Amino acid sequence: MKLRKLMFVLPNLFTVTSIFCGFYAITLCAGEAEPVHLYQAALAIFFAMFFDGFDGRVARLTKTQSDFGVQLDSLADVVSFGAAPALLVYKWALAPLGFAGLFISFAFAACGALRLARFNVLAARNPHGGGGSFFVGLPIPIAAGMLVSVIISHHVASQGESLRESAYVPVAVAVAGLSLLMVSTVRYRTFKDTRPNRKSAAVFMLMVAAGVAIATQYHPAWLLVACCGAYLALGLVESAVQVRTHLAARKLAAGSAAVAGVIDDEDDDEESEDGEGPRSNGPAFL
Repeated sequence: MKLRKLMFVLPNLFTVTSIFCGFYAITLCAGEAEPVHLYQAALAIFFAMFFDGFDGRVARLTKTQSDFGVQLDSLADVVSFGAAPALLVYKWALAPLGFAGLFISFAFAACGALRLARFNVLAARNPHGGGGSFFVGLPIPIAAGMLVSVIISHHVASQGESLRESAYVPVAVAVAGLSLLMVSTVRYRTFKDTRPNRKSAAVFMLMVAAGVAIATQYHPAWLLVACCGAYLALGLVESAVQVRTHLAARKLAAGSAAVAGVIDDEDDDEESEDGEGPRSNGPAFL
């Protein structure tokens, strides 16, 4: 019995460790943070992603899933992938923009919290929990991972130099875009149903080839950015195809309804001419 209780604690330890990594990243960003401190904060958030990715798997492996664990995981994500990355990107690139940079950083954290709240509501309504083939909106760990990968890659590729002023506005636009994607209805794959087959093997080999090309032509550090960017593009492309298919289906249905209406009107006219339609009772004065 005691061993069973300890097994319930195990996945929560992974979640709490994720919170610690996020909190440590916040402390590194506090005050006059140097580029090396921001780099270390980005690494701390990256490790938080590692622990966040394993807490659910440990819970399923030990069969210790619980509502408490779900809520704790959401609170951990707000700290590690909402507040910490928002403060990090503010210190790294958005602080010189003044209030606009502050608001964009806040919007990232706020949209992440809204996204997590929506996920919890949908998971509570779903009889199968939060599982499924797609996420509604960009997951907050991926949004934070995109920011962290850019910061890590820039620090390694530039050998610790500060970000150039010309990049402040593009970074602000990217952060705003990630914030909107989190609260959007764009669907992103969970890859929970992926099974080893020829198609998945071909996709994996293609990704390896693309990674080798990026590493040799640019810098190995940019592989993180490429992976996160590919996931973002995949969701946008699949959603665009889905919207196009839905609009085409609606247009086809509307055209079919219009043709059916014309045919019905022609049938009514033919019935009236043949004398088989409804007849009047004669003049009104009779």
